[in-house]
Amino acid sequence: MRIALYPGTFDPITLGHIDIIRRAAMLVDRLVIGVAINRDKGPLFSLEERVTMIEAECTKLTEQTGTEIVAHPFDNLLIDCAHDVGAQLIVRGLRAVADFEYEFQMVGMNRTLDNTVETVFLMADAGHQAIASKLVKEIARLDGDVSKFVTAPVRDALIAKFA
Repeated sequence: MRIALYPGTFDPITLGHIDIIRRAAMLVDRLVIGVAINRDKGPLFSLEERVTMIEAECTKLTEQTGTEIVAHPFDNLLIDCAHDVGAQLIVRGLRAVADFEYEFQMVGMNRTLDNTVETVFLMADAGHQAIASKLVKEIARLDGDVSKFVTAPVRDALIAKFA
């Protein structure tokens, strides 16, 4: 069974994330969405809220793709999380050159820790390259319309957070 891990903070999950999840699901038998606890980033949404949003979106994607997609919170090293879920692949989305520089360093470190786990990069769809959770939160905080960047349930959750 081909298992991949797509890690991130997903604070909140965006259409860009969903695009990568959909495309990654076509490559594997099981896709684990690793939801980083990452207290250092000070997420807007609690871990439970982020997992709930991801599970709601992934239920739809599982139906569309036929691939099992599950959320898995983690607060350990990425490579250890990959081991925990039995992943042979780590999926990372790239939006721009700046993403690549950071990801290149991460791959090098992960390969040093365990060279049996491969990292696969998927380029963000052109329509989603500008989407970043940080910017989506800022737009929502300032009462802007985020409906072009997130699904309706996520938009509603953002509105409720900033109400």
